[in-house]
Amino acid sequence: MNSELPVVVIGGGPAGLMAAQVLSDAGLPVHLYDAMPSIGRKFLLAGKGGLNLTHSEGADTFAERYGARRSAIEDLLRDFDAGAVRAWAQGLGVETFVGSSGRVFPKDMKAAPLLRAWLQRLRRPKSVDPHAGHFVYGAAPQGDEPALGRPGSGQGPGVQFHMRHRWTGWAEPAGAANNTLCFDTPQGPVQVAARAVVLALGGGSWARLGSNGAWVPLLAARGVAVAPLLPANCGFDVQGGWSEHFASRFAGQPFKSVALAFTNAQGVHFGRKGEFVATATGVEGSLIYAASALLRDEIIRTGSATFQLDLLPDMTPERVLAEVSHPRGTRSLSSHLKSRLHLEGIKAGILYELLSKETMADPAQLAAAIKALPITLVAARPIDEAISTAGGVLFEVLTPQLMLEALPGVFCAGEMLDWEAPTGGYLLTACFASGKRAGQGVLQYLQGK
Repeated sequence: MNSELPVVVIGGGPAGLMAAQVLSDAGLPVHLYDAMPSIGRKFLLAGKGGLNLTHSEGADTFAERYGARRSAIEDLLRDFDAGAVRAWAQGLGVETFVGSSGRVFPKDMKAAPLLRAWLQRLRRPKSVDPHAGHFVYGAAPQGDEPALGRPGSGQGPGVQFHMRHRWTGWAEPAGAANNTLCFDTPQGPVQVAARAVVLALGGGSWARLGSNGAWVPLLAARGVAVAPLLPANCGFDVQGGWSEHFASRFAGQPFKSVALAFTNAQGVHFGRKGEFVATATGVEGSLIYAASALLRDEIIRTGSATFQLDLLPDMTPERVLAEVSHPRGTRSLSSHLKSRLHLEGIKAGILYELLSKETMADPAQLAAAIKALPITLVAARPIDEAISTAGGVLFEVLTPQLMLEALPGVFCAGEMLDWEAPTGGYLLTACFASGKRAGQGVLQYLQGK
């Protein structure tokens, strides 16, 4: 194997950048390729309303958020957990804080300053102190050309970035003997030979930012098992759609201080208080996203999923029944609900939307619906509208170092792996952790060579 060939990272999101950092810190020449004109586009958009880096909850609860893939992700988190994320950010000069919900944010809430600092670190050449055994950032390379990061070379280059390079697969034949990669560029097709490859190509959501799932057939053609990509942290369409009256009045408005309960056919229960938003065709938002995996999978299995919406979670059923049953005299039912229970706006609107006149007129049935209003969902929104995706490269076809068993020297990281997590910092943390593991895996692989 040519020791002067670079390690190639494909994908400029958090996982790819973290792998590049690990490799560059070790003094290896690293070339990162991305199809987009600039780095970290999805990362920047995700941080538009405040970059949620990770979560401060305990390790056991944190690991539970990864559901069926808990054990696989928990193994990665041993190398780079929530505390490590905060320490890493601080090392880039970005202070973090814990919000009231336990989520962790940069103090300025912005993604751009952190990304700028990260890219500056990655691009900066590194010189080796052969006595201390570590790299010093910011040292200028000596001579006409930077050394290629060989042990004892005295210096290592920064990461080299190549934008507008869309990966299209391998030159034939693929494998450890020929990791020659093909890219489409504005100047035409190019081929790049690599010592090892880290694929960090994202899932299938937000295609306009680069994550379009185009890699799936490329890996499947090489015998790599890939679970179908599915929307995660997504909205849903309600059965029959909203009426024109409800959609025109309430689409885009939030259900605040409500609770959602759902139990699937296997008896797995979800229950949580929070808020979500009515859309033109259904529902979306943080509380829906938290239950989206269970709801989506139930729809796939049975064709629909019905959850119960508690419009007044801080009030007992007995209290609700008493208030609904209170004589209202000449007042309308709408005025009565507003006066006795503060039910108005979208909360009152959903009752009129889903309940019959007979149910609305029966205090017992109305009170029961206020505490457990059934809402039936029939379809997840399209994958490109989802915040993230489930599915991807199966962990079962990867080594613990995230190398593809079918393609020695090729590693995978980030959202293209078969896992999912709710919003709240869990997505980013696992992407960081998998990027670090893949980078470390490359180092071990090359040492073995």
